Amino acid sequence: MIGYRFTDYTPGPEQEGQSTFDQLLKIFMELMVITSGDVSETLQWMNSLDNQYGLTNDEYGMGDFIQDLKDKGYITEENQKGEFKVTAKTERKIRRDALEEIFGKLKKSGKGDHKTPYSGFGDEPSTDRRDYQFGDTLEQIAMTDSIRNAQINHGLGDFTLTEGDLEVNDTEYKTQTSTVLMIDISHSMILYGEDRITPAKKVAMALSELITTKYRKDTLDIIVFGNDAWQIQIKDLPYLQVGPYHTNTVAGLELAMDILRRRKTANKQIFMITDGKPTCLKQGIKYYKNSFGLDSKILNKTLNLGAQCRRLGIPVTTFMIASDPYLKQFVQKFTQVNNGNAYYSNLKGLGHLIFEDYRRNRRKNFKQ
Repeated sequence: MIGYRFTDYTPGPEQEGQSTFDQLLKIFMELMVITSGDVSETLQWMNSLDNQYGLTNDEYGMGDFIQDLKDKGYITEENQKGEFKVTAKTERKIRRDALEEIFGKLKKSGKGDHKTPYSGFGDEPSTDRRDYQFGDTLEQIAMTDSIRNAQINHGLGDFTLTEGDLEVNDTEYKTQTSTVLMIDISHSMILYGEDRITPAKKVAMALSELITTKYRKDTLDIIVFGNDAWQIQIKDLPYLQVGPYHTNTVAGLELAMDILRRRKTANKQIFMITDGKPTCLKQGIKYYKNSFGLDSKILNKTLNLGAQCRRLGIPVTTFMIASDPYLKQFVQKFTQVNNGNAYYSNLKGLGHLIFEDYRRNRRKNFKQ
């Protein structure tokens, strides 16, 4: 638990009137993300915080809270040794909390399908008007505007309505987007007392909850990359941990491209959250590693994949949560060959940046 500082807790106005259980549940969920889903470690931390800051009182103790967690279906006791496991209810709660924390100001909408800037014979009305074209339906005709045009064009004496007078309510196409989110789990994500993996997990959980609830026709695949790369499920996100890994960006990009090849949607994109340069390649069963500077062998392979993504119409948006000059140099080269986007973000603003880019890309057709 390196890198965390606890101070006196001051309840916010949103917590006034909340029960002690609800207040403790908020802390429990936050610690569950930090401990990668370890219930026992989370409860140990809560006991320590309770002893130091008095989270509970004589009427409601930590034992009552643990019992309520079991009674309300947040945790289960697996065996007689008292080992606790989280339930699917807790996993959903963690994702919803992450969504509220990061994208909390979003307004609810309808079906949540993505729009493109291409108008015409689409399936969602817009406020724009255009001239009638063959194939437009009767329901699309703007009758008031069309009658006014007829009066202007032909006069009031003998009312005539022709095809040239007709205006229609324009429509926009709705589209689907397939996104692959790449998360760096190399050892540097927890180096120097700074926890970078927890914000990355929260962003991933928030994005997954956003897509599964608001943009249900979209797809989101999540992969992690260290020495190798592999796909994880949304339900696995709270348990994600950093390992003693180098950064094999090539393996992550190759897996992301393979996943997107299988997707039938026209719009495809990759989001990559990382804090370092690529330092590893896999050659057969062996690993080629170099953590000192930018290795040209690794760099060129990474840049080649970026260019390949560009040829396939797959933009890569890189979120670099580090600011070293030589890392920026790498990201700039990669972004240039891919024709994608890059952001140099602190941890606090990471979620808002990812959402803004995701929302901006809703209005793009990457194939154009």
